[in-house]
Formats: sequence, C-alpha cells, structure tokens
Amino acid sequence: MAGRMVVGSAALADLVRPASAPDPAGGHRVLPVRAELTGLLPNRGLRRGSTVAVGAGRPRRSGATSLILALLAEASRAGSWCAVVGVPTFGAGAAAEAGIALDRLALVPDPGPEWPTVVAALIDGVDVVVTAVPATVSASVATRLAARARQRGSVLVPYGRWDGADVTLQVVRGVWQGLGPGRGRLRRREVTVSARGRGAAARPKEIKVWLPGDELTRVIPRSVGLGAPSAAPLRRLHVVAPPARTLAAAGPA
Repeated sequence: MAGRMVVGSAALADLVRPASAPDPAGGHRVLPVRAELTGLLPNRGLRRGSTVAVGAGRPRRSGATSLILALLAEASRAGSWCAVVGVPTFGAGAAAEAGIALDRLALVPDPGPEWPTVVAALIDGVDVVVTAVPATVSASVATRLAARARQRGSVLVPYGRWDGADVTLQVVRGVWQGLGPGRGRLRRREVTVSARGRGAAARPKEIKVWLPGDELTRVIPRSVGLGAPSAAPLRRLHVVAPPARTLAAAGPA
C-alpha cells in the first residue's frame, strides 16, 4: 500500500485545505450510510453538524470499530473526506475492504496533549471526524467541539462516552461466525446495535446486522427491538503526526 507521512502543523493545514474544497457529495446536509443502518439514525444518514457517538463497549474489542467502518463507508464512497483521531489500531486495510477511499482518509493515531486542537482543526475542513474520547476530556471542551461541528457542518463521531450526543450507537451483543468443528476462520459477526439519543432519536432502537464484511453487512430478518428498519483498490493514505504548538490558534472556538 502506498502511503505518505504528513508531519507538523503546516502539513495538517495542507490536508484540511483540500478537504475543505468542493467535493462530489455536493455539500448535502445528510451524508449517506449503508441502507441497513439508516433506521438507527433520525435523518437516515449522518446529518452535517450533528454528533453521533459510538460507544467503545466492554471489552473495547466489541465490534465498535467495525461499526465505525460501516458508518464511514458510504459517505466516503460518495466523495466525503473522513478522519480518525486517536485510534492507533484503526487498520487501513480493513478500511479499504469496507469501501472507504484511502486517498480521502486522514489518520492521526496519537494526537498527544493537543487533542482538542487537532480535532478542532479537522472539523474545520473534514466531513466526518471520528475521534477516540480521552478519559480526561472536560465537559466544556466536548461542548465546544460539538458546537464547532454544528457551525462548520462537519459530522463529529466520538468513539467512547460522550454526554449530549444527538444519537449514541452501541454494539450490545455479538456472535462470530466462520468456525467449524475444530477448524475454520472468523469471517463475520452477528451484532446487535442499539441507538438512543435526544429529539428525533429519543426513542430507543435496536437492530441486528452482520459486521464486518464487504457487501455482507445486512439486516438479519429476525431483527429485534423497537426500531428495526424495513427490510476498492488501495490508494494513498494520509497519516498525520501530532501538530506543532503553532497550531494552537486553530483550537476550539
């Protein structure tokens, strides 16, 4: 896989500028998601300016990363830029298999102490910003970042606990398939995803889907819960190192 290492605040600014340019998605107010996930979201997609949290789950390897991949795939295919901050285990190979365009994906594995500044800078120019939530994040910083996303028309996707999100998605159960008697390979997971939020998302919903799997993710016919819905080649990858202090001016408004 070809790759390019981008280092420092100037390089981050170079990344944000092209992401801010007009894109094939046309600036639509709702970015698309896979059809089987639309029933979990109040606007049947990722509404620009909204905060859609994904619970990390316990243990952390609970299927949440696969859910994030599924959330990003259709928006990326439609031409949107995506960024993932603070998730060093987020795999480019898995992203490509999910249909995410690597030439419009920015990875910041370790933003360091400048996490709010990095996330704020990406919100200014990237359509969908996924970020692991540090344990030390304050309510005031979270509120400012959510407000910045509303102002800039970006979709903020916190990965972890985030009070006040418009909707929170959580993988609550999961069963792997693929292993036979004494042999086989894990291929996909049948997961139950719950959604809860505020406003139009106040009513809890729950569906079962297959995750992961290229073109295999689907609503399982025996879906349960209140809100069951009716029934790429590898490219250049941007890896962004923690920015220099000179980026501080781009901090949360």
